[in-house]
Amino acid sequence: MGITATTPRRTQLVAEKREPMLSLRNLRHSYALGGQVLPVLRGVDVDVRAGEIVAIVGRSGSGKSTLLHLAGGLAAPDEGEVWLEGQSLSAMSARGRAIARRQRVGFVFQAFHLLPGLDVIENVAMPLLLNGESRSRARDRARPILDAVGIEDRALHLPSELSGGELQRAAIARALVAEPKLVLADEPTGNLDSTTAEEIIDLLVSRVRGAGLGMMLVTHDPLIASHADRVLTMADGLLT
Repeated sequence: MGITATTPRRTQLVAEKREPMLSLRNLRHSYALGGQVLPVLRGVDVDVRAGEIVAIVGRSGSGKSTLLHLAGGLAAPDEGEVWLEGQSLSAMSARGRAIARRQRVGFVFQAFHLLPGLDVIENVAMPLLLNGESRSRARDRARPILDAVGIEDRALHLPSELSGGELQRAAIARALVAEPKLVLADEPTGNLDSTTAEEIIDLLVSRVRGAGLGMMLVTHDPLIASHADRVLTMADGLLT
């Protein structure tokens, strides 16, 4: 039996039939700076469904990262609602939001955010440890994902001993190890050269698609954004 490749358009058509995994409704957010209130988001609405990758592009300072932080419950909007798998993050306690993040959301950041004093496998296992798994069980679960992203042989190395591409592979492994439903990626290739960036985005997209996850990807690079099913532009606090 032959295998038919899944194109981004076909993936989008399938995803559109599903209930949203992530729903952002009328999100508004401002920052206070020097006695002034600077609006960043002016009423943003967007859905992300299982099996769908949505890219957010826009100029630096347009609010892309702010939107991602609100989507993941790292910050609370001034107004509006964030719904994750049909549950309102706004209605949760701070502890409830933290648990939802750990169990349902995987984050991939531009700056990697690996802990320098821990080796790679312990960094990758950290979400499992925070969820209450034993150290031995967490390490056992971390090894296959390290192998899947191609750095199992670097498991006992410190982050300072890894290249930029290896660091981002470790960050992707950490984001996926707890089997989240949603991945939020903030400029995941921003610190990498173009060749390594293409390898990393191919890896991230293939892992997300293979697991049927939803992903919101923030990037300034149109080539990286072209891997998504939908590309939305952030400008003047709104998505188009």
